[in-house]
Amino acid sequence: MSNKQKYYIGLMSGTSADGIDLALVSFERNHKLRHHASYYQPYSNEIAEQIKSLYRPNANEIDRAFTLDVALAKLFSRAIHDFLAQQHLTHADIIALGNHGQTIRHRPLNTNAFTLQIGCCQTLATLTNIRVIGQFRRKDMALGGQGAPLVPAFHQTIFSENKTHNPSSKNAIDVFVVNIGGIANLTFLPAQDTFKTLGYDTGPGNALMDDWFQLHNPDSTFKYDKNGNWAATGIINDELLHQLLSDNYFKLPAPKSTGREYFHLPWLQKQLNNVAHISSQDVQATLTAFTAITIVNAITQHHLDNTNMVKIYLCGGGTHNKDLKNQLNQQLEKQITNYELLLTNQKDIDVDQLEAIAFAWLAFAYDKKFLSNMPAVTGASKGCTLGTEFLP
Repeated sequence: MSNKQKYYIGLMSGTSADGIDLALVSFERNHKLRHHASYYQPYSNEIAEQIKSLYRPNANEIDRAFTLDVALAKLFSRAIHDFLAQQHLTHADIIALGNHGQTIRHRPLNTNAFTLQIGCCQTLATLTNIRVIGQFRRKDMALGGQGAPLVPAFHQTIFSENKTHNPSSKNAIDVFVVNIGGIANLTFLPAQDTFKTLGYDTGPGNALMDDWFQLHNPDSTFKYDKNGNWAATGIINDELLHQLLSDNYFKLPAPKSTGREYFHLPWLQKQLNNVAHISSQDVQATLTAFTAITIVNAITQHHLDNTNMVKIYLCGGGTHNKDLKNQLNQQLEKQITNYELLLTNQKDIDVDQLEAIAFAWLAFAYDKKFLSNMPAVTGASKGCTLGTEFLP
């Protein structure tokens, strides 16, 4: 019997619709995760626009969505082929692909709640000749959950400082893992067992900032406000900030989840219609503050014992925005006595790869039949093993 190392590949395409993230992962006998390599394939402008055009209802959706479903699977398969070649591996070295796919619609509050991720798992399995585990959100939603966020169970295995999970920990430490993608989400790993692990979407991450930047900087080399440099030239407008923070989403209790089908440019324009004229740079500065404040408000809502140390691990594209990180620090200093603002890199998890790694772990969890949703997080009626298997 061959003792050659076998791997899982996690595949993530987030709400920013910027490209494909792949992570090569293995698991040791004690289930300890090891991240070996990463790969990133940016989307063309055409593909990115096709994805974003499906975030909101529009004409001819079914044809457009399911044509793109197969087109993305073909892109995913080419990225995997190139990644394997780069790592001098073949399909036979891979146990399974954990495919999140590309979310184009997420409606957890509908009477008949649903979620739709495209990037056809069956096409992907057939083209790569690798077993695919995908459609991770649907069973949780069938059990009455929001189908999101899915990564807190993974976060708990990596980041928890609770003495139950980390017996060597001497101090009481509340841990928060904050992923700032297009939408920002938070996982709360409490210091004490008396509190439950929680996770939910805090609101916009980079989505509104990216869209506003592209609208007003169409000739930029970048599709985003690099380092937050443009936002830093503006001034935060208190009137607009108050208007943004008054949205009902921020009054909802957890579990809750949202997406770019809710927080988008028409939503922003509606808010702008209710305030006096503001320069485009001031809007960007205000959007940056908006993201920072909604994240910190969520953190302080759960950090109830000021004697506890707080560790906040950041990941996602927003970690590269210096202005946003400055805003986060400013807000945290106002509200929390003793905290550390860290990057997931300090736990050997690349800030740009955490979600791809998490979907490799979810594929592994499927194979081991672990309970991989968290009812306290999603609102599901019970725990379950997430995912569906697709064979080549």
